Amino acid sequence: MTRPVVVGNCSGFYGDRLRAAREMVEGGPIDVLCGDYLAELTMLILAKAQAKDPDAGYAKTFLAQMRDVLALCLERGIKVVSNAGGLNPAGLAAAIEALGTGARVAYVEGDDLRGSLGAVRPPVEGKPVSANAYLGGWGIAEALSAGADVVVTGRVTDASLVVGPAAWWHGWSPADFDALAGAVVAGHVIECGPQATGGNYSFLSEITDRRYPGFPIAEVAADGSSVITKHPGTGGLVSVGTVTAQLLYEIGAPAYLGPDCTTHFDTIAVAQVGEHRVRISGVRGSAPPPTLKVALNDAGGYRNTMTLVLTGLDVEAKAAWAEELLFSVLGGRDRFAEVDVRLLRFDRPDAPANEQATAHLRITVKDPDPRLVGRAFSNATMELALGGYAGFHTTTPPTAESAYGVYRPAAVPREAVTHTVVLPGGERRVIPDPEVGAPVAPPRTDGASASVAEVRVDAPVAPPRTDSASASGAEVRIGRQRKGAALRDLPLGTVCGARSGDKGGDANIGVWVRTEAEYAWLRGFLTADTARDLLGPEVADLEIEVHALPNLKALNVVVHDILGAGVASSTRPDPQAKGLGEYLRSRVVPIPEELL
Repeated sequence: MTRPVVVGNCSGFYGDRLRAAREMVEGGPIDVLCGDYLAELTMLILAKAQAKDPDAGYAKTFLAQMRDVLALCLERGIKVVSNAGGLNPAGLAAAIEALGTGARVAYVEGDDLRGSLGAVRPPVEGKPVSANAYLGGWGIAEALSAGADVVVTGRVTDASLVVGPAAWWHGWSPADFDALAGAVVAGHVIECGPQATGGNYSFLSEITDRRYPGFPIAEVAADGSSVITKHPGTGGLVSVGTVTAQLLYEIGAPAYLGPDCTTHFDTIAVAQVGEHRVRISGVRGSAPPPTLKVALNDAGGYRNTMTLVLTGLDVEAKAAWAEELLFSVLGGRDRFAEVDVRLLRFDRPDAPANEQATAHLRITVKDPDPRLVGRAFSNATMELALGGYAGFHTTTPPTAESAYGVYRPAAVPREAVTHTVVLPGGERRVIPDPEVGAPVAPPRTDGASASVAEVRVDAPVAPPRTDSASASGAEVRIGRQRKGAALRDLPLGTVCGARSGDKGGDANIGVWVRTEAEYAWLRGFLTADTARDLLGPEVADLEIEVHALPNLKALNVVVHDILGAGVASSTRPDPQAKGLGEYLRSRVVPIPEELL
């Protein structure tokens, strides 16, 4: 094939817009329909489902979408590629065949390591509920080359859903690292659906079509360059800004490690080439590491949260008394394995409305014993209703406990994983490993959940703060920037966009600007120290890295361990750090007037 392969996305997570598949298939010509269903948290959800029913363990919403559109895909010659197989790709393949469309279905397996954990490093203690290596796109490419109409996988990288079809379409070899890296970038942009077409976008005023955004499309050329677009007549926006925002989502160092290649995000060039058309080019790739990332999920125990509402005067005194009374009723804080108490201040003096005078006291308890954190805990909060602080009420009635999981990153040598594709008809083929690069540093062993084997480039890294300074320290540190320039105190978001998300226990905040002058200022201004001050006391003792991406006029701020043991375990009100970037944008800083 000489023309680009056109890959349309219809899902960014398990639970995304069901109609997106039909909208993508009917909206215009595409060659491949792909969908991403497997966040780290999803593997835990699927493991719980499979524990109850061995035939479960895959994303049932994808099966519903195939019931709706697969016949039309076959009629139009559209291939379907998805990681919806989760922990049971064979079961999903059988369910698709049972739809009776006559589709030739293949599946990729080998990622599930629950039965062979010996080579995983650090060594695995106990029996995780899920353990999956991140495979690449070559099993998908092999299946398509063998004539499959539908390919379902377990845990492959999100970008592999584009890499595999592009490698098949263009006849790439495993050594075509630049082309593969270009496809990785295209896959990274469209993997989260409408986040590339105006969803979760900082500069709301730029989106003039406020209808639900159309899902994204990647037109991937033979050299790995691509054009990101969407179907005509759909809502949202495809611009350099929306694409840049997604490029920065959930990444670490510029050397982005994957099973098929290492993609160098600091080589990406982005340009607007038409209405709702953004070209990505210049991406360089190199050999992948000799290890594969592994995601482990363990059963962490049980948790419960109750939120008490505090109104009006003496909020801090009321909160302290409520906490003291509650744990007195419960028999002490040390009865629980973990206690997290957060006073969330939404109140303001002389509030013009009742709700603007309220704050929340959010109390979370965790323990291996569900009885301790179940109704025994939540019912105890109600004993404060008539005997506690004035104006007591809660946001919910007493609730039962819920199980939670703990995420751990790890690595495994490639030779310990058998990447296998099962073709239509049942033939099994093992996918050989590609050429690999130099060994990569092992994952952190200090309890952090950093993405495994991410190389940290030269970047300003500040040591953890050893004082008790809070966000107010930013006024002192940032004030030093005022000398020699005309400055105005304005929110950082006046000139900067941001997108944030979770990477295991870490969070990343991609911050970008639109002009070279803005970037020259941003790169000098937003150091690890400044980010620490702006993000406040929550990160005072955490390691922060700042990575420069000059081609994108962007910085990537990585905050280690802010999410603890991962999304399922985190007690933050925003456990996936989705709002952390917008919080950073809201902080008032001195901005040079020449940029305004």
